[in-house]
Amino acid sequence: MKREEKDIIVNDLVDQLNNATHFYLADASELNAERTSLLRRKCFESNIKMLVVKNTLLKRALEKSDYEVEELYKVLEGPTAIMFTETGNAPAKLLKEFRKTNAKPILKGAYVEESVYVGDDQLEALVNVKSKEELLGDLIALLQSPMRTVISQLKSGNNILAGVLETLSDKKE
Repeated sequence: MKREEKDIIVNDLVDQLNNATHFYLADASELNAERTSLLRRKCFESNIKMLVVKNTLLKRALEKSDYEVEELYKVLEGPTAIMFTETGNAPAKLLKEFRKTNAKPILKGAYVEESVYVGDDQLEALVNVKSKEELLGDLIALLQSPMRTVISQLKSGNNILAGVLETLSDKKE
């Protein structure tokens, strides 16, 4: 591959890295063609873009990107698949589910929610990372809970107050 071709690939990777909010690095080697096709299909269904790249080109792209991810350089050995996603925990869930029937892919590292995760032992932590939408939903539910309680107490107090007023008006007669 000529230098110009490598530069084009690196620049394309830089653009993809800068446009993605989260990315995962995984080792999907030793999967046969059928399993690799199944993994790619599941990625497509989960709105995850998966590419297999050369480590030297990926390292150059990471160095040129907007991210500070020097910790990931040490995992760039052996075959590397990069997964781009908008939802931080989607690839982790996909990898965990896929590994119920396969030994690979192994998580090498990830950049999720402005944090770097290194190693396959981080997979469970990444599965539990909540997306921005999930956190907003939790926050809204927490904010609505006290309001609902106050409203229900006011409604039940309304019935009691009406009963007290009715009793008092009956006593006057």
